[in-house]
Amino acid sequence: MSFKDKPPISLMKTDSISHSKAESSISPFASAKPAIPGRQPIALISDHGDPAAEIGKEEAGGQNVYVRQVGEALAKLGWQVDMFTRKVNSEDPTIVQHSPHCRTIRLKAGPEKFIPRDELFDYMPAFVEAFEKFQLKEGTNYPLIHTNYWMSAWVGLQLKQKSNIQLVHTYHSLGAVKYQAVSHRPTSAEIRLSVEQEILEKAHAVVATSPQEEEVLRSLVSAKGHIEVIPCGTDISNFRVVPKAEARIKLGLDPNEQIVLYVGRFDPRKGIETLVRACAISEARKEGKLRLIIAGGCDEEGADGRERKRIENIVEELELSGITIFPGRLDHNILPLYYAAADVCVVPSHYEPFGLVAIEAMACGTPVVASNVGGLKFTVISEETGLLVSPQDVAGFAAAIDRILIDELWARKLRRLAPVRVSQNFSWGGVAIQLSDLYRRLLASSIMDEQFLPLLLPRQRENVVSSPSRLASVTPANVGLTKVG
Repeated sequence: MSFKDKPPISLMKTDSISHSKAESSISPFASAKPAIPGRQPIALISDHGDPAAEIGKEEAGGQNVYVRQVGEALAKLGWQVDMFTRKVNSEDPTIVQHSPHCRTIRLKAGPEKFIPRDELFDYMPAFVEAFEKFQLKEGTNYPLIHTNYWMSAWVGLQLKQKSNIQLVHTYHSLGAVKYQAVSHRPTSAEIRLSVEQEILEKAHAVVATSPQEEEVLRSLVSAKGHIEVIPCGTDISNFRVVPKAEARIKLGLDPNEQIVLYVGRFDPRKGIETLVRACAISEARKEGKLRLIIAGGCDEEGADGRERKRIENIVEELELSGITIFPGRLDHNILPLYYAAADVCVVPSHYEPFGLVAIEAMACGTPVVASNVGGLKFTVISEETGLLVSPQDVAGFAAAIDRILIDELWARKLRRLAPVRVSQNFSWGGVAIQLSDLYRRLLASSIMDEQFLPLLLPRQRENVVSSPSRLASVTPANVGLTKVG
């Protein structure tokens, strides 16, 4: 419940605000003790997407990258950022310090082992309890919490009921979309759909990563709630243009092959089968020039391991084994070389809210062929930075891949335009600036309630709006207000 949702509070002529004991259980002011003097602490919650995890392992993908990169970039802008996730290995450190003002905190919520997402919800009450214990132990409260994925949203909603936090949410994927394409729904499906609607209607802001995601939220989830469109980003200092010949020499790849690249998790919804079957009928394959690289890590005993085995069987069945490479999980120090070495990067997902791989490839100057779904319609500009194809359209993907491989002059144009689009729209620094502005506005609005603002001194009003690092200094106590129980 926000300050504006509360019943009117009578302002006394004395320096105090009188309210009922029932109201005193929820502080109406967004104040917190900064973990670092002069910095405002905020929390990012990613229950299953560990920001400190190795990217490419099961359940470690775009969400992990998003939370960590956003957290580190926000820290550079003056925030004290704590990123909370569930601990999945007893040997992992509880706290990972990424920079002086940004850290990952792994909370014990259930057994310290990997648990598939569809089975995780039962442990979310324990996650809430562990989060509250951590706050109490540290003596730090977070006036703003940014949750990621629906289970984290549920955590955020529980915390919002208990204190006057500003709640922001990013979905990363939507059950309302996912369940349209699957024959069997998990037992948590109805809970997920309910939470996804509630967070949109009750959060102070929901961050959609593309205009297309905003449209889906409005059409499939709820017409209520506040949505702000802020895209994902990429590290343009790491993902940058490298000459194709140079990248191939470093990776030991044939300079004369036509390389088609996939990067991502092994999951049926990622559409890898569509890519493999498209390559099997492509002109490049018929001419004997094709090289298919399918990059991504997996747990051999997990669901992603079974999907990789299924893809390997299809590769063998279509007689593509001799031209297909499975390099496994690629570290971010080598991944840009694979993008740069490729003639085309293919993102054949059945649905993507944004499509991080697409902008990583584009940042490296590599044209993208992607499914014409979700945020990919926003990320990839067809005919300018790549091509869009209907999902699961094998012939369509084959034709799009061949067009880029055959028309070298046009492909060079795509290579020039792709990194320009990324640098202008999708740097993590730019994304963090937009999120920081959103946070600052939400925190300022929570303080500058119409009944509280007149009591601020002019300089304090200016500080609240201009600098997030000064928000912590504006509290009821230092403007002469005290709560009476």
